[in-house]
Amino acid sequence: MQPYSASFAMEKLTPHQRDITIGKAKYRAEINEGVVIERNRTETRKFKIAHVLGGKNVYYFLTLFSKGRLQTLPLAYDVNKKEWFDTAASGIRHFPGGEQGEAVDWREYPYTFNTACYSCHVSQLSTNYEPETDTYHTTWKEPGINCETCHGPSAEHNAIARATPKGQPLPEARIISTKTMTTAQRNDSCSGCHAKASPLTPEYRPGERFYDHYDLSTLEDCDFYPDGRDLGENYTLTSWNMSPCAKSGQLDCMHCHTSSGRYRFKKEKFNNACLPCHEDKVQDPTSHTHHSAQNEGSKCISCHMPMTAFARMNRSDHSMLPPTPAATVVYQSPNACNICHEDKDASWADSLVRQWRPRDYQAPILERAALVDAARKRDWTKLPEMLVYITDPKRDEVFAASLIRLIPPSQDPRVMATLLASAKDPSPLVRGAAVQALGLIPTAESVQALVEAAGDDYRLVRVRAAAAIAALPPMSVPPAYQARLTKANDEYLAYLTARLDQWTSHYNMGNYRLGRGETKMAVASYQVALNLDPKAIMPMVNTAIAYARIGENDKAERSLRKALDQSPDNAAANFNMGLLKAGQNEREAAETYLKKAFAADPQMAQAAYNLCIITAKDRLDEAVVWCRKASDLRPQEPKYAYTLAFYLNQQGDKDAAIKTLEALLVKVPQHKDAERLLKEISRLKSEDQDKGPIGKK
Repeated sequence: MQPYSASFAMEKLTPHQRDITIGKAKYRAEINEGVVIERNRTETRKFKIAHVLGGKNVYYFLTLFSKGRLQTLPLAYDVNKKEWFDTAASGIRHFPGGEQGEAVDWREYPYTFNTACYSCHVSQLSTNYEPETDTYHTTWKEPGINCETCHGPSAEHNAIARATPKGQPLPEARIISTKTMTTAQRNDSCSGCHAKASPLTPEYRPGERFYDHYDLSTLEDCDFYPDGRDLGENYTLTSWNMSPCAKSGQLDCMHCHTSSGRYRFKKEKFNNACLPCHEDKVQDPTSHTHHSAQNEGSKCISCHMPMTAFARMNRSDHSMLPPTPAATVVYQSPNACNICHEDKDASWADSLVRQWRPRDYQAPILERAALVDAARKRDWTKLPEMLVYITDPKRDEVFAASLIRLIPPSQDPRVMATLLASAKDPSPLVRGAAVQALGLIPTAESVQALVEAAGDDYRLVRVRAAAAIAALPPMSVPPAYQARLTKANDEYLAYLTARLDQWTSHYNMGNYRLGRGETKMAVASYQVALNLDPKAIMPMVNTAIAYARIGENDKAERSLRKALDQSPDNAAANFNMGLLKAGQNEREAAETYLKKAFAADPQMAQAAYNLCIITAKDRLDEAVVWCRKASDLRPQEPKYAYTLAFYLNQQGDKDAAIKTLEALLVKVPQHKDAERLLKEISRLKSEDQDKGPIGKK
């Protein structure tokens, strides 16, 4: 981060020759004047460049908007290619299969420095946001990352240094030293900036634990390929947590990097970073790499930390996993072999590594990637394998947390048992994910687990437990647990109010208040969220849910229509409008909206289930089709299988009904309604058989 100046422009930039069209406007940077010019049919505007961000790969430029907002301008500069480009377009995700994301308008909050960039580009940032006026008075101590960011406040250290005669050691440092930190502390100190994460607190100091201040994005996020490789921008920590070297507990960031981020090892001894653990491979790289010792392919990082690019920014894969071209074949994820050998395909690379390595090292990576891929597609034929993986002592914590977040919570005993076990997992990341899922399953066992989790050693788990408990009906808690619940709830409220400039904070506060029955206050929170981002759909949907709960259906419908005007194909908005119309006995309208919801999200089992209930009144055959879809999509949801059996019986297909109920009781042996229905259908079938052909007269 640095101020824009004429000298900077002269030294670092090249003139912008051609306009760049973005939407309905044309943009050009005038570097001598220090402005970005916007031209459309009716007007020309100039945005003054106030600050420059970045420089290793890209320069981004900030301008001052009203209410103290520092906004990232629509044009950026590629340092390596020395060319100007469209900032937002460079960040579009090109997903495998041809799907493509949409560019975010440069004026929207994701490109607001004060909120989106937080404190990773300046030091000692104070956002100073005023919710009452929606205004920032943001300040920072220094542009860039200064010493205090990693070493803490330095006033006392500087005073001691000034008082100590030159050449003599300081009697005491009075500063946080990375040398005395544990491996975990050094990693956590870097992770505050080098992680795709959501903050739990407004401040994070060196030496503190990451999961006391953040939750981490994992492979439920489509910015990752199913095998964990980077697709979008993920900022290192998630892939680092997958690294066997990091898991060993022997490696930390400062083994390879200085505290300022520079690489520690000289060019001629590049591979020494992998000593002493891999001395045989460092001393004789060729036998391991099948490349000459001087070749780029014999650099450890070339194969184990290959560099890819997103939004014109180069980044190294910190999972340190070996090349997996077989995953490229299946998921189109990058692999080190084909990053170098661009003229070859992944099948060529796959055949070579299989010749070189008698052990199929790719198999475990492919197996867990297949589980994530199936969960993303909501293909639950692999559910048993997913659950086994999550509780396997050798599981990878990132993949385990990802699967927990992807599997829909249900009272299926297998799912419940896995979540209850995972709530005691050694990893706070996994425990946090499990506790969050348990909050959506209101059983006695899950409530007990949530109460216990409210006293967890890590704030992340406590906050997730408090959020879940807040959504449950009021309950009496033994006095021995009251203190821990109060503390966890206070931490949860602090989390909700830590970033009041983000619409999601107010949305989550609305959900908290809705769970407590504070409906009008919930609606007020949702409205604040919409003031910050008028295009946010979920606050509109949840506003409707709040109004529907207190019987104000007209207001609920208005809110849903607003959501549908904004996004006509939104699955959640159509689904809730369908439920609202069904509650008003407008069956035809309800069916239309529910079918739109299912078309928008063909995996929405609850839409199929409600369509089953609606059509069963006069179209039993169609009802069975919808209910079968719901049951196939969510085989772990007992209600869907039971309802399917009920309507199969109504349809006259007793054999299919019996088969469905028997399969359900294998999964959920305690399902009393299923037991009763099975006995009744079996009895009627037996009576029909006893009647013989007489019953057909």
